[in-house]
Amino acid sequence: MVFVIASPEMVAAAAADLASIRAAISSATAAAAIPTTGVLAAGADEVSAVIAALFDAHAQAYQALSVRAVAFHDQFARALDAGANSYAGAEAANASPLQVLQTVEQNVLNAVNAPTQALLGRPLIGNGTNGLPNTGQDGGPGGLLYGNGGNGGSGGPGQLGGNGGSAGLIGNGGAGGAGGPGTPTSVVGKAGGAGGSGGWLIGNGGGGGPGGVGALAVDANGGPGGDGGNAVGLFGNGGPGGTGGVSGPSPSGGDGGKGGSGGDAGMFGFGGAGGDGGIGDDTGGHGGAGGIGGLVGDGGGGGPVASAAMATAVMAATAATAVS
Repeated sequence: MVFVIASPEMVAAAAADLASIRAAISSATAAAAIPTTGVLAAGADEVSAVIAALFDAHAQAYQALSVRAVAFHDQFARALDAGANSYAGAEAANASPLQVLQTVEQNVLNAVNAPTQALLGRPLIGNGTNGLPNTGQDGGPGGLLYGNGGNGGSGGPGQLGGNGGSAGLIGNGGAGGAGGPGTPTSVVGKAGGAGGSGGWLIGNGGGGGPGGVGALAVDANGGPGGDGGNAVGLFGNGGPGGTGGVSGPSPSGGDGGKGGSGGDAGMFGFGGAGGDGGIGDDTGGHGGAGGIGGLVGDGGGGGPVASAAMATAVMAATAATAVS
């Protein structure tokens, strides 16, 4: 099978360039016609007359050849321009059925999803909607038959992260949103959202969202990471727990947030890893527990206690972010 790839725009541009060249050749040929076809004899003798006649004959032949060359050039440019139009028409003809097919497909999907959406608040087929950033909005549930849960929206200042949406029969749970940072009135960073549950038959749990950063205040601990979603079906892994939030910078220090627990696996699958503990100006947060596996599952490691150098660097970066 042979495939031809062409750009109608480039072909049309080439045809326009050829038309410009044709016009330049025609202009030059016309300008040379009078001085070359009317050569006068240098003298009254026969030799001069023969030489003049020879030059005149060559000029006449050149003019005749130029007319034929211009005609060929014109035909070639017209054919190239017609080819560009044909390619453009073919592209438009091919795009139209595809757009119609996509429209029909979407209409059929909307018709199938409408009853379950109206009765149960979730589609039959399709992914759940994602929560909006800085709202703490939960992710929407995935389709009852097939579809992933939507991701939770991140929390704004003082807001919890949104939970990930759960899947239906087949699909993965949505990830939890990040917890919002602490505020002057609520200095502790907020918890990350929990991951959504995996599909009832096949699917992994969603990951927990990271905890929020503590405010610029005394003992402003980081928020805990969200728990990973469980794989509730036959096949699937538990979601990983979210990382604990960083404590707020302050002279007296603060603790890093606890890492979220990993989600439990389905009958066949691995438990999710526990989230890392958050870095603290005073004490690092504890890591989350690992989820229980269907056959095998690893526990999550404990969060590290920040070294002085690491804590100083992290606190400086956090303070700069809080000021900006």
